[in-house]
Amino acid sequence: MRNLLEIQKQLLPDLMETLKRRYTILHQIMLSDIIGRRTLAASLDMTERVLRAETDLLKSQGLIEIENVGMRISDAGRRTLDLLEPIAKSLFGLDDLEEKIRSTYDLSKVIIVPGDCESSPFTKRELGRAGAKAFLGVLRGDDTIAVTGGSTLAEMADQLTLPLSASYKNAWVVPARGGLGESMEIQANTIASTMAKRIGANYRLLHVPDLLSEEAYQSLGHDSNIGEIVQIIRRSRIIVHGIGDALEMTRRRRLDETTVSEIQAEGAVAESFGYYFNEAGEVVHTMRTIGLRLEDILRTEVVIGIAGGKRKAKAIHAMLRFGQEDILVIDEAAAVEIGKEIDTELQHVL
Repeated sequence: MRNLLEIQKQLLPDLMETLKRRYTILHQIMLSDIIGRRTLAASLDMTERVLRAETDLLKSQGLIEIENVGMRISDAGRRTLDLLEPIAKSLFGLDDLEEKIRSTYDLSKVIIVPGDCESSPFTKRELGRAGAKAFLGVLRGDDTIAVTGGSTLAEMADQLTLPLSASYKNAWVVPARGGLGESMEIQANTIASTMAKRIGANYRLLHVPDLLSEEAYQSLGHDSNIGEIVQIIRRSRIIVHGIGDALEMTRRRRLDETTVSEIQAEGAVAESFGYYFNEAGEVVHTMRTIGLRLEDILRTEVVIGIAGGKRKAKAIHAMLRFGQEDILVIDEAAAVEIGKEIDTELQHVL
């Protein structure tokens, strides 16, 4: 199939572009449940006239249904997408990029979804769907899973669907650390409970703020209930985490100007688990938090990183250099930038 695609790209480039366009339209409709033509055209950066011609064809083939409230995918359309999924990576040229990143950083798996989640909510939804699939692929019936917060992880939790005949009633899902004081929907506690309910697992919550004073840290450290939950968190076999831009995370944490200046001066570009990393993947600043510690991450069996967007490429690359990821799920926009970084490093070596 791979060889056939390569031949088609050379002999029938127009056909490949048409296939990519129609696959993208069908895929976006599937992710949206139901969507209007104007909204879809805007998300795809396509004129309504061009989109109308394409959707009329898809309707005539029985792949979508058009109603007054919008368009939705048909059962035949879902089956078509399922058939195309194995070649979708080759279609968009992402399989080679996946292998490039995987082999460079010795990862178990790299999954790249088409698009840029910064400009398309559909791409973020697909990122969540791919993350959910990757997570379920390594989940065991008696696992303990620690999860961080963030909008991408919240999307992943919403996309989880319990596989047939699977049972996770002996598994536990816990937050990796305390809360940032943001919207409840993207708090680690909320995501942990959502994931647990989706897969029929147990969960425990950590009701402490993410940022603590020394006095509060020492006091909470002696609380037996919190200590019990922290011990569960620290024995997790799987960690699922987002990756943040360092400066953005200082704003989300509402850090004072002095601390922000220190973090910037230390060259931090990425944040995860309460640790700030420079471009070389070295920890340059640590927040006082209760939950996962660096030594816990180093001994965790499976670490899954999920993030996307061109602006987060440097942060994702820093985490790859940190070297603890096993599975990476990113979007095309971030992957392309990371690929450029890899090429630059190779040129310097040569």
